[in-house]
Amino acid sequence: MKTRTIIKAIALALAVSGCAIFTLQGLGTTASADDGVYTDTALIASATRSGYSSSGSALLDAGELFTSRDLEQSADLSEAQTLTVSDGQQITISSEGVYVLRGSAKNATVIVEADSSVKVQLVLDGLSITNDDFPCIYVKSADKVFVTTLSDSSLTGTLTISSTENGVSCKDDLKVTGGSYVISASSKCLEGKDSICIAGGDFSLTAGTDGLHAENDEDDSLGYVYIGGGSFSISAGDDGIHSDKSVEISGGNIEIDKCYEGIEALTIDISGGDITIYPSDDGLNANGSVSGFGFGRFGQSDDSGASAAPSDTWVKISGGSLTVINTAGRDSDGIDSNGDVYISGGTVRICVPGSGANCAIDFGSESGGSGVITGGTVIACGGSSMVESMSSSSTQSSLLLFASGEADKAVSVTDGDGNTLLSWEPSCAYTSVLLSCPEMRTGGTYTVKTGDS
Repeated sequence: MKTRTIIKAIALALAVSGCAIFTLQGLGTTASADDGVYTDTALIASATRSGYSSSGSALLDAGELFTSRDLEQSADLSEAQTLTVSDGQQITISSEGVYVLRGSAKNATVIVEADSSVKVQLVLDGLSITNDDFPCIYVKSADKVFVTTLSDSSLTGTLTISSTENGVSCKDDLKVTGGSYVISASSKCLEGKDSICIAGGDFSLTAGTDGLHAENDEDDSLGYVYIGGGSFSISAGDDGIHSDKSVEISGGNIEIDKCYEGIEALTIDISGGDITIYPSDDGLNANGSVSGFGFGRFGQSDDSGASAAPSDTWVKISGGSLTVINTAGRDSDGIDSNGDVYISGGTVRICVPGSGANCAIDFGSESGGSGVITGGTVIACGGSSMVESMSSSSTQSSLLLFASGEADKAVSVTDGDGNTLLSWEPSCAYTSVLLSCPEMRTGGTYTVKTGDS
């Protein structure tokens, strides 16, 4: 049985082994340890429901991902036990109930080791723990562990973790429904084996490797990432968001200001949210290699694994806003899919340099993949040596123009009546641009302006 640990308001480093889910709900103080939060089971965090949206054409059912208890922001203290930490102390909790934790201590640990049917709620009341070599909160086993703060807590509402390994690492499901998180990790900031599911929260993530990472090498139906809301600022040495299975985004404000690749997965579905990516390589990468993610080459995906069929690999955009800006790439793509690229809604803006093998939108046409536009707005500026026009199965008109454009000069489309249909100022020079919007019709007359031309 899985354990589900729910963290609602935490200010320290955590670890979980066995079965448990964390829900973070309104975090406070600061934690430092080799592993910020570690669990062999599942982790949930929640503090506010304000960024959560279950709307959109999501493949996953957000209503099934988060229970009503996961989203609660309160605690019943009528029968709570109060525990005060002290230096060098180990507190073990083995019974179901609500526990209020108070005090300030060094090298202390709170351990939850309970039966797999037990639910435990930890309420942090001005708690501050630092630990040199062990997690501050260590959840070994339970059904669910909720960590929250009192409504009148003096905590700042921010969980800060500085880790020489992973920030928050979970061996089952990592779920976050709210809260404020500042995580700096030498490896991954948020890691979940079965899944990472986020409904809301504010995240400032600085990762040596991946900002968010989900991977399950035992069950290929797991290892996915879902984001339905929240605000993200991510700086990563490798991928901003990585999954060996799928990444689905239906809401939230995501800025990945430094990364090798922005979002990498077997399949990527975007139905909502506002996403901006500044990669050194690809913005989105739907990689058809089943086992080829990770560090076969440092900072790059290892393409040595078995390949998935093109029909099993895709990027689908049906809503939201995606902006990819790469001003220094040499063999980079704004959107790169080893299979298909489908755009049916939303707004897509891409600029990669016009030199080299840079391509704004690259799909796997050589292996049967398609690039299809049936809706939405697209301005994709890039190179001309590898560029592909959209497939004939597209139902919305698009225009692929081979023309030189300058950095920071607008590219625009106007119709025969002088109405501006599209306009954007790409941040790098380009030699081709793909343009599409619902107002563009086959047989219509349009004027494309690139800079002053």
